[in-house]
Amino acid sequence: MEYRQLYAMQERPSLLGFGCMRLPLLPGGGRGDIDYDRAQAMIDEAIAGGVNYFDTAYGYLAGQSEIFVGKALKKYPRDSFYLASKLPMGQIDSYERGMEIFRHQFEKLQVEYIDFYMF
Repeated sequence: MEYRQLYAMQERPSLLGFGCMRLPLLPGGGRGDIDYDRAQAMIDEAIAGGVNYFDTAYGYLAGQSEIFVGKALKKYPRDSFYLASKLPMGQIDSYERGMEIFRHQFEKLQVEYIDFYMF
């Protein structure tokens, strides 16, 4: 796996990231019915192959992607991967609502920090 050190930062994310917008779904399931076993196997294989950058968002898979990612990565040391997520700008109508969603993302992801946050 190749890595790049970000300018003036210590981070060295893998060039290949793992996007969590289209995780495998349960047969016959709806948009948010993630097949946790298959998706966990994919995460584990990615990490074993050197991937350390995982990208999700508040609205991916009917809001279930962040929940899955939090559970899937929980078994790995927090400093062994980089986590990216996004603020759903279309759902923000006030500062308070933005902060509510932002805090909720930390709960869903089960982390104390998010490495890369996109607006």
